[in-house]
Amino acid sequence: MKKFKKILTSPATTVAAFALAVGLLLFSSIGGARAALTYFSEDYAANIQLQEIGVTLVENGAPVEGELLKGLLGEGEELKFQTAYREELNVYNSGVINEYVRVSIHKYWMDENGEKIPALSPDLIDLNLVNIGSDWLVDEEASTRERTVLYYNKLLASQSETTLFADKLTIDGSIANRVSETRQTQGGYTTITRTYEYDGARFCIEAKVDAVQEHNAQDAVWSAWGRRVTIDNGVLSLD
Repeated sequence: MKKFKKILTSPATTVAAFALAVGLLLFSSIGGARAALTYFSEDYAANIQLQEIGVTLVENGAPVEGELLKGLLGEGEELKFQTAYREELNVYNSGVINEYVRVSIHKYWMDENGEKIPALSPDLIDLNLVNIGSDWLVDEEASTRERTVLYYNKLLASQSETTLFADKLTIDGSIANRVSETRQTQGGYTTITRTYEYDGARFCIEAKVDAVQEHNAQDAVWSAWGRRVTIDNGVLSLD
């Protein structure tokens, strides 16, 4: 059994861990134009010292302690569109009690000024979800175009792991076709300027993990997350 460093814990109520990440500059070259993409996600949202509940986001077999995607590219390697990169994500119960787990994934694009770019679809950031329906449930009521909310439908024992909820990351190659063109004629010559929509853009992924205790779990889920669930013989289903 793997033993990971306990990131956050809590008393037997409803609080959990927030596992997010920061910074990796990625480059791609298309048609001779140099353009930049950056992965971005905020640092841990909280550093709560609690006692019994603890959850840790696990990336490619290692606990996340501040950054995601650190090993996405090799040294000197450039990001390639339409290439599937290994991004295996699951959750480890680092607490001392059994728990029910929720994961919230946010995907979006930001410009150089830190503003969201609505014109660039979150769907272009393809974090491939796995084990959906068998182990993980998608909360369609809470999910949006930008956010996906997942529930692990089994009780997660202390010091044990969930199955994977994601296994690879791909940036859709169609983003390279999002280009505008301007022409300027002067002195008999025409200058054509192509501008890619993704120039200077950052693709952003946030993964937030939290949990509630086994005791009175249905009420705890409603209190903490505002979601009605049914738990029968340890198996969670969404009402």
